[in-house]
Amino acid sequence: MCGLVGFLGNGFGGDKAGAHAVVKRMTDAVLSRGPDDAGSWFCENGPIGLGHRRLAIVDLSPAGHQPMAAASGRYMMVFNGEIYNHALLRKELETGGKAPVWRGHSDTETLLAGFDAWGIQKTIERAIGMFAIAVWDRELKMLSLVRDRLGEKPLYYGWQGNGENAVFLFGSELSALRAHPHFVNKIDRGALSLLLRNSYIPAPYSIYQGISKLAPGKILCVSLEQREPKIVTYWAGDSVVEAGVRNPFAGSPEEAVIELEHLLMDAVRQQMMADVPLGAFLSGGVDSSTVVALMQAQATRPVKTFSIGFHEPGYNEAEHAKAVAAHLGTEHTELYVTSREAREVIPSLPSLYNEPFSDSSQIPTYLVSRLARQHVTVSLSGDAGDELFCGYNRYKMASRMWDNISMAPSVLRRVAAAGITSISPKHWNVLAGSVKGVLPRSLRFANVGDKLHKGAAVLASRDFDSLYLHLCAHWYDPAEVVVDGFQPPTVLVEDAPRLEGLDKIQRMMALDMLAYLPDDILAKVDRAAMGVSLETRVPMLDHRVVEFAWKLPQSLKLREGQSKWVLREVLYRHVPKALIERPKMGFAVPIADWLRGPLRDWAETLLDERRLREEGYFHAGPIRTKWKQHLSGQRNWQAHLWDVLMFQSWLEHNR
Repeated sequence: MCGLVGFLGNGFGGDKAGAHAVVKRMTDAVLSRGPDDAGSWFCENGPIGLGHRRLAIVDLSPAGHQPMAAASGRYMMVFNGEIYNHALLRKELETGGKAPVWRGHSDTETLLAGFDAWGIQKTIERAIGMFAIAVWDRELKMLSLVRDRLGEKPLYYGWQGNGENAVFLFGSELSALRAHPHFVNKIDRGALSLLLRNSYIPAPYSIYQGISKLAPGKILCVSLEQREPKIVTYWAGDSVVEAGVRNPFAGSPEEAVIELEHLLMDAVRQQMMADVPLGAFLSGGVDSSTVVALMQAQATRPVKTFSIGFHEPGYNEAEHAKAVAAHLGTEHTELYVTSREAREVIPSLPSLYNEPFSDSSQIPTYLVSRLARQHVTVSLSGDAGDELFCGYNRYKMASRMWDNISMAPSVLRRVAAAGITSISPKHWNVLAGSVKGVLPRSLRFANVGDKLHKGAAVLASRDFDSLYLHLCAHWYDPAEVVVDGFQPPTVLVEDAPRLEGLDKIQRMMALDMLAYLPDDILAKVDRAAMGVSLETRVPMLDHRVVEFAWKLPQSLKLREGQSKWVLREVLYRHVPKALIERPKMGFAVPIADWLRGPLRDWAETLLDERRLREEGYFHAGPIRTKWKQHLSGQRNWQAHLWDVLMFQSWLEHNR
């Protein structure tokens, strides 16, 4: 796990010392991604500059130093990630008589040998791993950027400047690009609109105009002669989904469990490869417990596991994690965090995430990463189980909602929704309070008005996709909030894949795998962990596991109302069912209460009406209205407000 940076362009007029100094500034900006070593390389003939910060995981010797040249001298590369099957690739090269004289045992050297033997794309198609790569072809004078299949590792890029002085910048984080003197610091209001809608900025967009994220499964090629980047797909998630549904697994449920366990066991075994201490996050839920169980089944000593707990009962899973750890015999470390300690993370979020990001589970994710880094350098996680095996409660909820409301004509539903929203939430609460005494307990809800207004938006949905977007969106029409705002096309809106042959729930799962997983979940974990120089690995994102998961019939994922059935069956071979079966709990913190209490002054400063108007990014009215309603307890606008606050905090940090 490392950080890569670089630039392609004529901006230095042959000043090699100046070019190296810029590469150093760029690599220094991603120091936490690689505190163990640094390197740079500049080719005057390119001109291309590459920089690297190294977190040494495999081959700790100088033979793993980057930038690294291929044995042929044709390719020069910087690489962030891990190739888990690189030993097998070495054997294939050796068997075919195409292996060089090896200098060390790093996967970086293996990739370069593959490029010499098979070319870049054919090598990447053979690789199992997580990666962001920049490789310069000296022969063709061509730069290639490569991102892994599911988007575990980040990679930003874009032209900056004009004319002969234009420079193509790229790197693991925006902070590296900002360190280049040609960087243009201009906010993309379309990307800001997407942040308010999603709580993250989806690929290919970034918060800056002219800077993009390379989408998962892509290879980008660019040169000074071919300035318009050419992007090709070497692995397409939507095609994998459609192919799996068209050609389902034909075995019995028991055979499916056996095959899934075999694939996961192998993925975990490969991802336990490291020359440094290794452990795992453990929440006590299905996904992380499965990964830890399969690790312990193959380990020769107790696996190091980590969890954090909160003193608030509704937010604490530490006791469940401790019970699973005790059963498996892991070396478990837990840390109970106070609300004050959690809140103390907030000022560091802009520098940690580099780009506005407002999934509030970023806070506990950072805390558990910091805890793990005190003991290990690599930690495995259970991420992606929900998207692959139908784990989110919203899948069943959205499907039931649509089945119920779609029986009524859309015109009637829109009229009913308008009637509900014509009465304020406050008045609905008063009305509900007046009849509360005669209602059964099952129908007595807090903030009835808030729930009715949210339900009205769902009721007005024109189709199932629209309903799901309503459920997942924060600011449903952020262009009303962002000055000159607009919503660019994404895989969720306007540019959605066809996904033929999928039922409603499968479609939600697929869209989450293509958008929410890489741009929210994986980005959240990568930035939090890299902020403390911790490498994280996700066994369920081994592409062989992903491809098999999509071949499994939906009846093996959602079975008699039980989500993740087939994955649970794998887990129950190692952990008693009684330790796992309980309601799903999110990795959350009480943002709503904090905003009304200890964070109120901080938020008020960032949401000050005059400040909002002077900065010119937001219309102050809608934000101030929600802030006042939230403070009064009339509505819970924590998600909407956190979106704005995270941008405001990031803007303050990056002026």
